[in-house]
Amino acid sequence: MKLFSSNASPYVRKVRVVIREAGLTDQVQEDPTPTNLLESNEGLIAVNPLARIPALTRDDGPALYDSRVICRYLDAKGGSNLYPEARIWDVLTLEATADGILDSAVTGISYEKRLRPPEKVMDEWMDAHWEKVARAVKVVNDRWMSHLAGPVDMGHIAMGCALAYLDFRHDERGWRKGCGALDDWFAAFNERQSMKDTAPS
Repeated sequence: MKLFSSNASPYVRKVRVVIREAGLTDQVQEDPTPTNLLESNEGLIAVNPLARIPALTRDDGPALYDSRVICRYLDAKGGSNLYPEARIWDVLTLEATADGILDSAVTGISYEKRLRPPEKVMDEWMDAHWEKVARAVKVVNDRWMSHLAGPVDMGHIAMGCALAYLDFRHDERGWRKGCGALDDWFAAFNERQSMKDTAPS
């Protein structure tokens, strides 16, 4: 299998963490793929018409894309039980919350700053997206700590990667304010070897 990837992408990082947690490092070749919203990579287009990473080629079917699809596939392939049936709706909701945080942090804020000329950057747009991020982080801190205290599943991995991205790109906004329990959990989770091995440079 080959993973079209980027070291800085938090969506790719989710997949890279799952590869390590599922013990599949010897089965997946990581292929760093330069691409951005304004200039698509031709090799990536060939496997994903949306030209987005991550994308995973495999021998037993067409290429897979979207981090949630790939993570679910790799979990099944490795038998790592990151989507336990007994907690499946909680796991999927927490994963969706983490991805929603990333959607606002990446598309709503990072791309706004990186792709627009300074005179066209909308502070109101970025602030509105940060409100979504901060609101979601606070809900996880207030309502989801009992789940995060349990066995590691895909919800843990998705949330760990989302919070790590906030530190990586938006540390100055301070997601930790009023979220001490989540901060403590993240500090411990971030010490997992799979997180250390996939930290963006």
